[in-house]
Amino acid sequence: MSELKANTDKTHKDIDSEDQSNSIEENGVKPLDDAVEKAIELFRKIREGGNVDLTEKEIAEIDKECEIIRNREVITKDLEHKPTEIIDKGGKIVTGPPTLTRFERARIMGARALQLSLGAPVFIEIPKNATSSLEIAMEELKQRVIPIVIKRTLPNGDYQHIPIDQFE
Repeated sequence: MSELKANTDKTHKDIDSEDQSNSIEENGVKPLDDAVEKAIELFRKIREGGNVDLTEKEIAEIDKECEIIRNREVITKDLEHKPTEIIDKGGKIVTGPPTLTRFERARIMGARALQLSLGAPVFIEIPKNATSSLEIAMEELKQRVIPIVIKRTLPNGDYQHIPIDQFE
């Protein structure tokens, strides 16, 4: 009895999957064609503008434009963009403003102050009035001696690595 039920279930699954694959093959092209035809109908309505009295020349022009739309290549799959590095020529900053943003400045000073507080070597002569690692980090940033590179990223994933000494 259980073998009969298993065979019946298998048969139903095979038939269902065949029906789905056939409907996808048939409908794979049809919905796209329907969408194009609906778009052409809407375009025609807009171009006619509710005007019943169109000349033959205007009708021919609208038909020609509709045919152009019908013959356009329809892109159904967008190709994935692979992020690439933007290479600057001559030390130009291509991505973003030519100066450090306040967020970049804060991040650099915070990271460098943490490094200094954990015993990293100082790149400048320590000012006499400096009382904290943050003040030393601020002075290092002002003199542009910190060996940190900023990575600026565009919305499409492209990026540029910019050394701090290139900023104004």
